[in-house]
Amino acid sequence: MLMKFLWPGKTRSAELRAVQESYRRRISRQIPCRIIETAEAKGLDERSAGKIMEIEAKGLEKHMKDDYIICLFDKGVEMDSAEFSRFLGKRLDAGRAVTFVVGGFLGLAERILERASFRLSLSKMTFSHELSRVILLEQVYRSISILKGRHYAK
Repeated sequence: MLMKFLWPGKTRSAELRAVQESYRRRISRQIPCRIIETAEAKGLDERSAGKIMEIEAKGLEKHMKDDYIICLFDKGVEMDSAEFSRFLGKRLDAGRAVTFVVGGFLGLAERILERASFRLSLSKMTFSHELSRVILLEQVYRSISILKGRHYAK
């Protein structure tokens, strides 16, 4: 079983990158996992939204394979940590690689969302795409800890 976290571009904030790496290491001690940073559309602004989404979608698609794809989406299903842990446990028990996909600053292209096995919302609140990466990693680590019967502070 393998878990992948897939998103366009590198996390620019050094502080968030450090927290992201800390959670990746914690998860890796329990389940093999990788963070894959794909091509990011550079030199374009929101007026070129279609072109940005296309560039980023092409990069993401190369790594999606036949995995169980979970896309972060603001209109996706919300769960508390216990529900998410049970959900993730079922996915991991199925033996298929689980890939979480986080969009860039404009979100994910529709064709990426259509490939999703599941659409997950972290909250009704809006977070930056870089902070969403950290929140997702923390929740995955929390879920794995719950599944392994380890105490994780609330």
